Amino acid sequence: MNIKELLLNGKAFLALLNDFAIEAKNVIIQDEDMLFSGTKNPKNPILKETVCIEAKNDDGIFNFFGTVHFNLLDKLAVFEMQGFEKVNAKA
Repeated sequence: MNIKELLLNGKAFLALLNDFAIEAKNVIIQDEDMLFSGTKNPKNPILKETVCIEAKNDDGIFNFFGTVHFNLLDKLAVFEMQGFEKVNAKA
């Protein structure tokens, strides 16, 4: 399951990237492969996990902190941002 691709299917996540002038190719979800491994529960198709999404643009690196809500049945993902930090680009 590729959470990044599912997030990019939603308008809200694309709008967030657009607000920070970040291209989708410059986005990395920290530990994406391990986030939902072993958590498949047929009785609860909705999962949520706290994540850090790292994104880069010409101004530096942004770390977005929040929760990804993921629906296994519908293959939908939503990112609920709780905060971010910016690391300036080195000259």
